[in-house]
Amino acid sequence: MASIDNLLVSLFVDEVVGGFLVTVPPGHVGCIYSIFRGVLKNVWYPGMHFKLPIIHRVKLFNAQLIEYTVSKDVILKDNKEIMGDEIINSVTADNKFVAVEATVLIKLDTERLPEIWQNIGENFVSKVVRPVTRSRIRRVITNHTLTNALSTERSAIEEEIKNELRESLESHGLNVENFYLSSLTPIEGTIYGEPIKAEEVLELPKDAADIKNQRLISGESTQL
Repeated sequence: MASIDNLLVSLFVDEVVGGFLVTVPPGHVGCIYSIFRGVLKNVWYPGMHFKLPIIHRVKLFNAQLIEYTVSKDVILKDNKEIMGDEIINSVTADNKFVAVEATVLIKLDTERLPEIWQNIGENFVSKVVRPVTRSRIRRVITNHTLTNALSTERSAIEEEIKNELRESLESHGLNVENFYLSSLTPIEGTIYGEPIKAEEVLELPKDAADIKNQRLISGESTQL
């Protein structure tokens, strides 16, 4: 399973000639921290670069396309910064509970990496990507009935969620290339054959009032 290391590659990069030169490998970019000026605005692309020993520290980021996976195989307690999430429980327009598994393809805006590092820090998966992804998936699912979501509107749902994520994450320097629904499973008291756990039940709206509140929070005014 991919982790934050797929984005934040290393706190240390190869240094040569007494620490004056740094090599950035293909598919990565480097951000520079100065002990006097903080995070510098310039970004280093693949190749060899000059730095001042002790004064400058270089951090590598993955500039390639990365998968953010929502799946039953993801266990957050092991690593909060893992590039993914556990199954997302949502509710459809006809008040049916569903378990969502999906994949988001994300790419960092390399020109804005200093801004991301400076303003969000290294924990941008738990601070931004995960809460935004959960919110936007639930927001779109609640506008579709279960029957349509499982059949004719699947592609439309994928497109809607992709656009919602693009709009929300772009401002944070994260570009969403695509979104795919892996599975949309109706929940009827169990998840994958196992009873719903207490902590999972807490995530689900319990009645019509809760469902209505969820829609209002997500910007919808649908009447029940």
